[in-house]
Amino acid sequence: MQPAATFSTRRRADGCRGPFDPYRPCRGTRCADPEKEARMTDQYQALMDRCAGLPPLRTAVVHPVQPTVFEALTDAVRAGLIEPVLIGPAARIAAALAEAGQPPDAHEIVDTEHSHAAAARAAQMAAAGQVGAIMKGSLHSDELMGAVIHPQCGLRTERRISHAFLMLTEDYPRPFIITDAAVNIAPDLSMKADIVQNAVGLWRVLWGPARPNVAILAAVETVNPKMQATLDAAALCKMADRGQITDAVLDGPLAFDNAISAAAAREKGILSPVAGQADILLVPDIESGNILAKQMIFLGGADAAGIVLGARVPVILTSRADSVRARLLSCALAVLMADARARGLVK
Repeated sequence: MQPAATFSTRRRADGCRGPFDPYRPCRGTRCADPEKEARMTDQYQALMDRCAGLPPLRTAVVHPVQPTVFEALTDAVRAGLIEPVLIGPAARIAAALAEAGQPPDAHEIVDTEHSHAAAARAAQMAAAGQVGAIMKGSLHSDELMGAVIHPQCGLRTERRISHAFLMLTEDYPRPFIITDAAVNIAPDLSMKADIVQNAVGLWRVLWGPARPNVAILAAVETVNPKMQATLDAAALCKMADRGQITDAVLDGPLAFDNAISAAAAREKGILSPVAGQADILLVPDIESGNILAKQMIFLGGADAAGIVLGARVPVILTSRADSVRARLLSCALAVLMADARARGLVK
């Protein structure tokens, strides 16, 4: 029989506030609600199960010269999600494999001189159909993306390349997307239109054919000529009305609370099919998106799977700070997007 729990309202050593129950696990900075945590796990598992009948995605892993890279790779390979092709200096890759406790011939290796050459080679292989996805290894994201967007590599499509975070959190009843928190620094109206359309494409691959609700975020819910984000929001909504953005329901400007809380929207008298029901959150710029996503991850215990959209192959941007579930989910998104493109469901 378990002894009675000792409760305290002081700040806990594990980061939570509120009563301390030694028999209740903590997620992030707050105590987990078992029912909500189970729902979040079910959402994660449902996406992973979608990949079960698909072959491993042959994936170029760019410049994997640190042993930490192989933590993510091992999990993804074991789950049957990817077939890695390691691209970079062969000697350094072999040393990293040895340090990670793996044999030097564990995966196919394509030898290049340095990280820049590795990124270029990965882009060339993707354009030639030799790999179906690209994964970031031990190099900066901008170095990798520079090779992906290079005009001569052939990976660009008609749309601008953008990044999307798929978020799973206990505090929202369904998965949702934050975009763009990693690639486009200060997108203008035309860039935002592409960013929205890319995210809509991802959402419909995962949960279509229904149309997702897109909340265009700003600091206020009304159009203010002095606030560019509100002007862009209004224009994007009209673009959707005119068919320039398709397959989604858009509304904005909406403040974050109105986008995710129907009660907050009602309190402010906002009548909208999107308010409180958002599936996609379009942020004004990279700073607001990055802060929002990382706040949810590190303070709210959310899982966040990052993927780059708009190229001819998905690009997986993982971080050493990502959880195992986030890393696997990022790979799962790439598998599902690559399969959808092969079947002609996305451009």
